[in-house]
Amino acid sequence: MFLFTQDGPLKAHSAYKQAKAGDKNAALELVLDFAVSWLYEHRDRFGPGLLFVAPHAQEATGDNAIPQTLAAVCAAIFQGRVDTEIVQSDRVYHTGADPMERMAARAQFEGSVVPGAGYVLVDDVTSLGGTLAELSNFIEAFGGVVKDVVVLVDAGRNPALVPGKKFVRLIKERFDDEFTKVFGIEPDALTANEAEYLVGFKSVDAIRNRLAAAEQEIDRRLRSKGITRASEATASGAHADKGVTPSEPGADGTAR
Repeated sequence: MFLFTQDGPLKAHSAYKQAKAGDKNAALELVLDFAVSWLYEHRDRFGPGLLFVAPHAQEATGDNAIPQTLAAVCAAIFQGRVDTEIVQSDRVYHTGADPMERMAARAQFEGSVVPGAGYVLVDDVTSLGGTLAELSNFIEAFGGVVKDVVVLVDAGRNPALVPGKKFVRLIKERFDDEFTKVFGIEPDALTANEAEYLVGFKSVDAIRNRLAAAEQEIDRRLRSKGITRASEATASGAHADKGVTPSEPGADGTAR
């Protein structure tokens, strides 16, 4: 359940910087050049009527236009629709971030989910996969069904979103309940790449120390771009603007 291409250097495309900074025309040029032939090769993979949803990522240089443009192209090719109801409710600034910085600022989502509808998650680049995992968790928490994932480039070591059982078991045994206190999520909610990264730490104190350093690195990196984060600390200090626990769904499947 993961469709991606690494044919050709995405960042080397002449339209990449403008598209990443929010230029929709540049994003369309990039997607048409980089992905259309590849998408048509997989046109039998998706049935009609699916909802293609992309994270509305707020990058340090502007709104990244590539994911939503890719979602629109996918919807046209695969006879689906673009979902515009689900939006990312925090700013994580993952571009240029290392693994722990990404763990320190997890994406959160809000908006209306269609119960029973089939969704395909779409993004330009995935590394640890945390943003896609949080988007998937949000959709399924409110009754949607995640059918597949489409990304242009998978920069992670493991293409799977779901972690191996042995890595989840190691994290639970090594860090016990302290893990959830630090990150605000259960080990089972990690992606494969996140879990494999975290088992490299020998103690929860080592994680806390690296997490504290990551928070400082995030602030330093953003200040260099003229950005000051709002007060974002939670009890664990491991999240972005808001907590990670989704609100209870309303009767219409809307987060509230």
